[in-house]
Amino acid sequence: MNNLKAELLRGLWYVACTSEELKAGKTMAKKLMGEPVLFGRDRHGKAFAIRDICPHRGIPLRYGRFDGETVQCCYHGWKFDTSGTCVDIPSTHEYQTIDYSKISCGAFPVKEQQGLVWVYFADGTERPEDGRQPEPPLLPDFGLDQGPRLAIMLPFVCSVDHAALGLMDPTHAAFVHTSWWFKKNATKLRPKEKHFAPSELGWAMVRHKLPPQNIAYKLLGNDVTTEIRYSLPGLRIEHIKGDRHSVVGLTTITPVDEDKTEVRQMFWATMGWVSPFKPLLRRLMTTFLDQDRRVVIQQREGLEYNPKLMLINDADTQGRWWMQLKDEWTRSGSEGRDFQNPVRERTLRWMS
Repeated sequence: MNNLKAELLRGLWYVACTSEELKAGKTMAKKLMGEPVLFGRDRHGKAFAIRDICPHRGIPLRYGRFDGETVQCCYHGWKFDTSGTCVDIPSTHEYQTIDYSKISCGAFPVKEQQGLVWVYFADGTERPEDGRQPEPPLLPDFGLDQGPRLAIMLPFVCSVDHAALGLMDPTHAAFVHTSWWFKKNATKLRPKEKHFAPSELGWAMVRHKLPPQNIAYKLLGNDVTTEIRYSLPGLRIEHIKGDRHSVVGLTTITPVDEDKTEVRQMFWATMGWVSPFKPLLRRLMTTFLDQDRRVVIQQREGLEYNPKLMLINDADTQGRWWMQLKDEWTRSGSEGRDFQNPVRERTLRWMS
């Protein structure tokens, strides 16, 4: 955890982009998990992901052409379908026999749901259905075709570990997220007490009632409650629910490589009147996330010296859980056994 680089977990689904970012008949190149990936959407609207390297001479396929069915390399015109299989080599003469089906640039499993494009990075050669996370998680209260009302992404120059620790840190808000509209006085800290329990691939802050005096919560109706879940490979899902409406906030951390990360914040809402407020909400969300981004860049200056870091009980317990979960995921995979969640039910207390 004190290092600048982090171990990257495989055998899991990661958020690559939103559905809106992936246009029909277009491709989009990204580096994720240290690998070059070319995403695309074919002429029928189906998303795909192939390795962004031509197996002939190694040039990235993103420099070539996509006709809605095949990607053609710009160097020698080799063509690959959306499964990564070669379908044509223009230089092949009539007396030359080549089994194109045995040539592939490689592909990654993709699943699109709830307005998100998920990509699976295998641990070896297993398929998702044979692995330990066969499907991406589903968000509660919303259907497969319901995308986020608003989504932003900022690149973080830090490892996935430090992005995750900031994501689950309950005590930094009064010092990092200081704006005129939020936590502008860090001296007024209040005691907090929350109950936590293990959940799938992580843990949850057990559902509890929210303060009725908060005007924003009243928009959701009466008896408003919330549950916050954290899970591998880097997801924070907050589900706020009243007797009239519900809101789900999702934050995802997807490694670009060992020391760079994409962090996304998105929310879904059952209320139909959110759209006019999107510009304001986008500005507030971006300001909030950028404060987290700036502090991890500052933190990096100290981490360059590889200091021994200290974690204190309760306030930093969730950070410890994160590292324990990662260790158990790696060990259980190498030992060929089921994942055993190391988190135990307990109450945490802190000032914030």
